[in-house]
Amino acid sequence: MTLLAEFLSIVQPWRDVFPQQRTFVRGVRQALGSLVCLGRRCLTRIIWTNGGQNRSWSAEYFLHSRCRWEPQHLFRPILQRALTHCPQRLVGVALDDTRLRKTGRSIPQAFYQRDPLSPPFHVNLVLGLRFLPASLLVPLHRTAAVGARALPIRFEEVSRVKRPGKKATEEMKKQYLQAVKQRNLSRSFVQMGQQLRQELDLAGGGEKILVLAGDGSFCNRTCFGEIPERSVLLVRARKDAKLCFRAAAGSRRFYGVEKFTPEQVRQNESIPWKTTKIFYGGKRRKIRYKEVAGVLWQNGAKQRPLRLIVIAPTPYRKAKSKKLYYRDPAYLLTSDLRSSIKQLLQIYFDRWQIEVNNREEKDTLGVGQAQLWNVTSVPKQPVLAVASYSAVLLASLQAFGAERGKAYAELPKWRLKARRPSCLDLITLLRKEMAQQPELLAPFGFTITDPALVQAADARENVETPGLDKVERNSVEDRAAQVCSHRFSPRTP
Repeated sequence: MTLLAEFLSIVQPWRDVFPQQRTFVRGVRQALGSLVCLGRRCLTRIIWTNGGQNRSWSAEYFLHSRCRWEPQHLFRPILQRALTHCPQRLVGVALDDTRLRKTGRSIPQAFYQRDPLSPPFHVNLVLGLRFLPASLLVPLHRTAAVGARALPIRFEEVSRVKRPGKKATEEMKKQYLQAVKQRNLSRSFVQMGQQLRQELDLAGGGEKILVLAGDGSFCNRTCFGEIPERSVLLVRARKDAKLCFRAAAGSRRFYGVEKFTPEQVRQNESIPWKTTKIFYGGKRRKIRYKEVAGVLWQNGAKQRPLRLIVIAPTPYRKAKSKKLYYRDPAYLLTSDLRSSIKQLLQIYFDRWQIEVNNREEKDTLGVGQAQLWNVTSVPKQPVLAVASYSAVLLASLQAFGAERGKAYAELPKWRLKARRPSCLDLITLLRKEMAQQPELLAPFGFTITDPALVQAADARENVETPGLDKVERNSVEDRAAQVCSHRFSPRTP
């Protein structure tokens, strides 16, 4: 089965998400266009890619502003099929907040927030949208010598509550303070965890334990206070968090008097270091850690017992002849007191794949570049693009397996051997199959009218084909650069 045929098979259940057949066709057409589009992923470019530049564009915009459909339901068939690749009892789901930059001042959900790329000595602000994504961690290292693959299964917009003006009454200010407590990032994390537990049950994973893996921003009282049933929380903690044990039996106190921090546990020589192997960076590596069970965090988790995991700094070299450097240690807190430490550590190390998703979605696929300002369209169009990205990742797993096989374009000699296909490899193969199998696109009205799409796939394949001399390679690279720098910016209706 080809990548395109498997992709269309995965998105076929989207028919139940959209109210009509024509809106379903339009949604799949935009999903494919957002993947293979050249240049910026504006909605006008996506329409041009679909071959709709000569017809009215109103219906394409109305798909997000007027058509009633739940965008998060697009991930249901993806989760149901991807769950077959997760045979273990613990199912890891990585969560992290991300930002989509915007420049329009008429977008109600956009607000100024801290730029994570700003230097540590100067905090910069950026105007944009805030989303809370969740990705299913598929442990491909169980069957192949490749790292885990993160499949997005949630992408919700988390807007900030607008602060009242100077002329606001006391009642309006009280309502604002109440709204801030109910609509913040931690509260959205709790609600998403409950939704993921329900979706996992609907997908047939009722007997599996959901592991919500997050960073330090979700290590707080709100997230630890409302963990869904049959779910555990695994987050990174501060090194100076005040922890303690349960008070001695017969005492009227619940918390012990003696306090300690994760950093003190790391420096305590009476607690021995343990060793296990984790698949990370292409091979299994030894990890040193300490474990302290039954700890209490009065300010963060109240009376819920937790387990503290301290990961030792990992040595590395910038070159073989250079000295050893050490990364910072990691401190983890989890509500799981019974599962294997090795499985929890593997999920924590695999959590990095959600950062790969965020980079590919924004840099490669241009999620958030569509120029929409309607209050309903703004949070829906990025979800459609992310769902199509997740579907093509799952399609590659089911069609060709986890490793990078012969179906993809050959790598150049100067590039190191890749063990799994990249997002650009999938897009290149998808463009090629769309040009070779137009009969699969006929039911969706997808017509490739721009020859640059076909030329981009052919140029990419020729550039990565070894055996060309320097002159031929330079000419092919120039042609690929000209094709991929294709510019078309029609007027937005």
